[in-house]
Amino acid sequence: MIPAMDLHLLHSSPGFSAVRIFPRHPSPTPLRRRFFTVRSSLPFPNDKAKYHKELEAAVEVVERACRLCVDVQRSLFSDEGPVLEKNDQTPVTVADFGVQALVSLELSKLFPPIPLVAEEDSGFLRSNNLVDPVVSAVSDKTSFAEESLSHADVLEAIDRGGKNAFAFGTKPATYWILDPIDGTRGFVKGSQALYVVGLSLVVEGEIVLGVMGCPNWVVDNSYKSTTDVEGYKNSSPGLGIIMVAHVGCGTWTKRLKDILDSSTKISYDWTRCFVDGCCLVSKARFCIPESQTWESFPLSVLYEARIDDDDIGDKEIRLLPTCCGSLCKYLMVASGRASIFFLRARSQKVIKAWDHAVGMICVHEAGGKVTDWKGSELDLSADQVERRILYPAGGVLVTNGNIHNQILEMISSISTVV
Repeated sequence: MIPAMDLHLLHSSPGFSAVRIFPRHPSPTPLRRRFFTVRSSLPFPNDKAKYHKELEAAVEVVERACRLCVDVQRSLFSDEGPVLEKNDQTPVTVADFGVQALVSLELSKLFPPIPLVAEEDSGFLRSNNLVDPVVSAVSDKTSFAEESLSHADVLEAIDRGGKNAFAFGTKPATYWILDPIDGTRGFVKGSQALYVVGLSLVVEGEIVLGVMGCPNWVVDNSYKSTTDVEGYKNSSPGLGIIMVAHVGCGTWTKRLKDILDSSTKISYDWTRCFVDGCCLVSKARFCIPESQTWESFPLSVLYEARIDDDDIGDKEIRLLPTCCGSLCKYLMVASGRASIFFLRARSQKVIKAWDHAVGMICVHEAGGKVTDWKGSELDLSADQVERRILYPAGGVLVTNGNIHNQILEMISSISTVV
């Protein structure tokens, strides 16, 4: 076991940021904003965050990963770069493997003893002769760019987080969880669809920090209601955000445009995120997986789903247009754009830890709640050997907290009747 006190890095990331704090439940109309500054590369004082050095490192590596994604995506659409299919028919790109290699390389250099639980392994890459483009994508994104990377370096880095890479046992464990690209279907659609790079740290069985990078998230400054999951009509696309959460310190975002487009200088301000203040199920904004229909959820017995804002009736709910990947939906709940993310467990579909871990802490620290359909917290240790699989009873329920119990009661009563 790795003692928590041994996790800290030997150095901190340079730079300082301003911190901007908003009320928990913002008004639909613009308000005068109040903010204060903290001299730190993170949005909260270091002495308030036990794992601040780990979080600084996680932010740095996710930012590098976002750069890699954007570069590969540009080549994908300009040169028709390689897009493959995994056995489960999920598109996989060079970026998926490149991000896992990059994050693994960086973390293994900083935290050699800490295991990585991640989505990919190199077998698929080897069999499709795609090692060269992955090495090329990773080489200029590492913090040690002066050192040349070999094929073996990259393949070993990928497999460090792959299946059977580490056996944990029954005791509480310390490890990183990575989803290199959550929403690969969105990634291959180009700039109009969302995808997320998600990284979290588990210490002694508890998620203590998380970082999500979404390169094409549209930053909204208006407090108007959501009109489009993929963006706002009057906003410029492709600005992107980094979302960070640390246990006990809240959830925060800052913009990514300064990272992705060096020609445009914008503020490094951090903005604190809170879930929305909706207290009525009928007024809530719902997200569901793109692979599932509203009719497959218990609440469809009570409410019909509408995808427009106009004239939502008493027996209707607002269903936001689908976006790819689970972490995008966690991001929407944590940022207040959605009230609920509903996912139904299915016998033929395995629920993976990396699709939820970082989203869980971001939602919790923003004031929301995450449980299974029975009201129990998601158990990261249920997969005692590898910590890769979750077994939520019925499914996963992610809410703003205010309406969580109402939803659970509805699920229970409908299930009992059925």
